[in-house]
Amino acid sequence: MSEARSTVPSPSPAAKRAGADPGERATAAETPIAKSAPQKAMEKLGLTRDIDLALHLPLRYEDETTLTPLGQARDGDTLQCEGEVIESRIELRGRRQLLVKLRDDDGALLTLRFLHFYPSHQKTLAVGTRARVRGEIRVGFFGREMVHPSFRKVEADTPLAASLTPVYPTSAQLPQAYLRKAVASALRRAPLDEVLPQVLIPRGLPPLREALNFLHHPPPSAGLSTLEDHTHPAWQRLKFEELLAQQLSQQRAQRERAHLRAPMLRGAPGGLHERLLAALPFALTGAQRRVAEEIAADLARSQPMHRLLQGDVGSGKTVVAALAAAVAIDAGWQCALMAPTEILAEQHFRKLIGWLEPLGIRVAWITGSVKGKARQKMLDAAASGEATLVVGTHAVIEDKVRFHRLGLAIIDEQHRFGVAQRLALRKKLADEAAGAAATAGPGVPPGSGPLEPHLLMMSATPIPRTLAMTYFADLDVSTIDELPPGRSPIVTRVFADSRRDDVIEKIAAAVDDGRQVYWVCPLIEESEALDLKNATETHAELGAALPGKMVGLLHGRMAPAEKAAVMSLFSGGQMQVLVATTVIEVGVDVPNASVMVIEHAERFGLSQLHQLRGRVGRGSVASVCVLIYTGPLSDTGKSRLRAMAETTDGFEIARRDLDIRGPGEFMGARQSGAQLLRFADLQEDAPLLSAARALAPKLLDEQPRAARLQVERWLGHKTEYLKA
Repeated sequence: MSEARSTVPSPSPAAKRAGADPGERATAAETPIAKSAPQKAMEKLGLTRDIDLALHLPLRYEDETTLTPLGQARDGDTLQCEGEVIESRIELRGRRQLLVKLRDDDGALLTLRFLHFYPSHQKTLAVGTRARVRGEIRVGFFGREMVHPSFRKVEADTPLAASLTPVYPTSAQLPQAYLRKAVASALRRAPLDEVLPQVLIPRGLPPLREALNFLHHPPPSAGLSTLEDHTHPAWQRLKFEELLAQQLSQQRAQRERAHLRAPMLRGAPGGLHERLLAALPFALTGAQRRVAEEIAADLARSQPMHRLLQGDVGSGKTVVAALAAAVAIDAGWQCALMAPTEILAEQHFRKLIGWLEPLGIRVAWITGSVKGKARQKMLDAAASGEATLVVGTHAVIEDKVRFHRLGLAIIDEQHRFGVAQRLALRKKLADEAAGAAATAGPGVPPGSGPLEPHLLMMSATPIPRTLAMTYFADLDVSTIDELPPGRSPIVTRVFADSRRDDVIEKIAAAVDDGRQVYWVCPLIEESEALDLKNATETHAELGAALPGKMVGLLHGRMAPAEKAAVMSLFSGGQMQVLVATTVIEVGVDVPNASVMVIEHAERFGLSQLHQLRGRVGRGSVASVCVLIYTGPLSDTGKSRLRAMAETTDGFEIARRDLDIRGPGEFMGARQSGAQLLRFADLQEDAPLLSAARALAPKLLDEQPRAARLQVERWLGHKTEYLKA
């Protein structure tokens, strides 16, 4: 029994050679060298193992278990009916289309309309054929009609489906009929035996094989609501399995790290750490002191630190990083600090030089823009140990960069590095450890073998607790939950694009009062694809509207020297208005800038809007953030702008962002491009997460084989992403 759909392409030549039915696999002798289009599409979707197909769950279901007489059909109903084809013709009504008339056993008529069709459609729906069709009924002037229904040729006694028909996530090259057969076949072969002892599975959840069979082929009596909202016990079993695999993977990584050796970094009494504290022109907040002590305690241990330092915009993470670097340097080791953009890296560089160079610390600067002799000088300083602190972009992890004794690596805004870059950094750290002789010296713990540098990651995007529990189960998390005193409050205002002239007038008044302004645009130059106000046009417009004032332009395509010159003028106060793209999202610190205008704010993510807003409010003058939007707004756009107007708390912003986007998108699937949680929802499934988190160490201790099989089944190669 074959099925055709109006959107299904003709089988490829390779598929035809493999057999008439694309769902049937050829024998080894018949298999062509070239893979069929469906096979290639399956590989592209990651469906390479039986277990992958078994875990490829339906998006929705179609009820093909009943037939509805056409006489009972109402306009808008989606139903299945059956009858004889009494007419089939191609018609030209502005475009070529296939029209088929079907008469059911009660004599009622139905027109099937195909705007896209293949010769196989005409052959299957030839006059005299009995066909079973499913689709949405439209009742119009010419009677009942279905446009592009699914259909199949049947006999009068062909049985109905015994279960709901799954509709899977797929692509144009992978027909549903092919995928359904592949999934059904894989379900029979997949290794779905129970890995977990029954006593450890939460009460009321079915066995895994039973749960998957149910979700792929639910009976007609299954409640569609519990299937669609994922509350059915079968769904709960899959969510629990997935969360448990992730917790096992990350807790195992944490345990593996505990067996590694790292230099024991302790600052000497009256040493660099204490001298830096005494020299700072401000006092640390209580939160800064607390997290600095947590980090110092980690650095003094013989196991590598693996800590995430998170804090809201402007909470003072850089000085905490400087104190950690001072501890490492004081103990006779080097520190590397890496940032995702040259602007942010340079911001750190300038601050660290200001704090540490007066104390006799040599700071090296390594980025892609440093060339020739200047670059070689920096490389030599890092390799010899003369530079005890190295600051830069991803250029720091290039092969040519070597360290003398790297004891601490700090990554700022680590989520903005791609997973490949973060994995490269881990390899770099391992290579440095292997290359450094673990001989007797300051901070070297007893034992033999290479030393692993300590790792401190920083993020200005606060992570809600449930996300931290799941995505960062292998990390220790320190949180700066207190802003430094003296920070001015930021008022956020939302304006429609129609009031843009009013905003420019307010900008002019602010400039006349001696204040500085950021104006952020999403594009550099005009785009035909997106009708957005661009930075170059806005720069010209504001320059004309503010005669006698300096209006600058900053974007990612500018040469590093140009960027530095523009930022120098703005930081020094000579430039009143800076028109920029999102290169200023992080790292730019100009206390006199008290107005931030964000154009097309509806196009930005909530965390990005919060980061941009954090560029102002750094001085004593009251600050304002103006969000200009172009309607009509989507529900998501409205939610984002409402959140920005109602709160400046980064943790509340993060919570709302999680509500709007969901955990996978919020984390960027831990910024790896690979969806690590496919089924579980961290807010709705918090009880399952707690159960998985509690069970993971018990499995690792008492049943390591079961733990290993669980991780392999669910994560496969993705375990590397979890560590990155």
